[in-house]
Amino acid sequence: MLVIAPHPDDETLCCAGYLQRAVRAGATVGVVWITAGDSFEIDAMLTERTLRPRSAGLEKLGLRRIAEGHAAADLLGVPRANQFLLGFPDRDIAELLQHPQAPALRSRYTGASAVPYSEALRPGDAYTGAALRASLQAVIDRFAPTIVLAPSLLDRHPDHSSSGALALELLRAGRPAAHLYFWIVHAGLDWPAPGGLHRNRALWPPRRAAALPWQQLPLDPAQEAGKLAALRAHRTQMEVMSRFLDAFVRTNEIYAPAP
Repeated sequence: MLVIAPHPDDETLCCAGYLQRAVRAGATVGVVWITAGDSFEIDAMLTERTLRPRSAGLEKLGLRRIAEGHAAADLLGVPRANQFLLGFPDRDIAELLQHPQAPALRSRYTGASAVPYSEALRPGDAYTGAALRASLQAVIDRFAPTIVLAPSLLDRHPDHSSSGALALELLRAGRPAAHLYFWIVHAGLDWPAPGGLHRNRALWPPRRAAALPWQQLPLDPAQEAGKLAALRAHRTQMEVMSRFLDAFVRTNEIYAPAP
């Protein structure tokens, strides 16, 4: 089972319970992060203690978020060998995929025009749609998943919806037998509700995507606790948006099979 996560923390928010269940059942699990989450300026303000974080500070934030992603995935039972970073520009995934043959994009945040992270699958790859597509294809080919969890095309964050669309395209073309399930994070200010930690409540589909054929995945108390512990590993995110993140720790997770 492979989780396609646009940013470090998405794998935990929506898929931590399923990952733990898969590990318990003896499945091989993996996570691929499309970006390092290196455009979150509010995070960088806190970590750099400045109101105007520079590009170097945002790249440093990316390194920190990558480390947090590894720590969370470790807790969820994902082997390090199955944790893949692509390192493409945060908040620019839709732009890359809409113009796949355009010259290398320069990140508005880090200033990089190529993958700057040494541990990435292909460090130094130009920020182009073609390179992004090839990198994700390489992970899918190497990992050969039978189940893929990816963000819904209805997610309001462009990095999410475009990553889900790319996953759908690549799987249909190269691994049509793989089962693709969508999850959603950004569905409006009223979801998940109520905000904060409510471990005794269920997570219900958001109005924005209510028409999708959502399926419930129940979590037992141990899986809830494991999800919460993994979420706490994303310290930079918890510093600025803990109420939103905690709201995903419920008695269940929800997934919609791709059409």
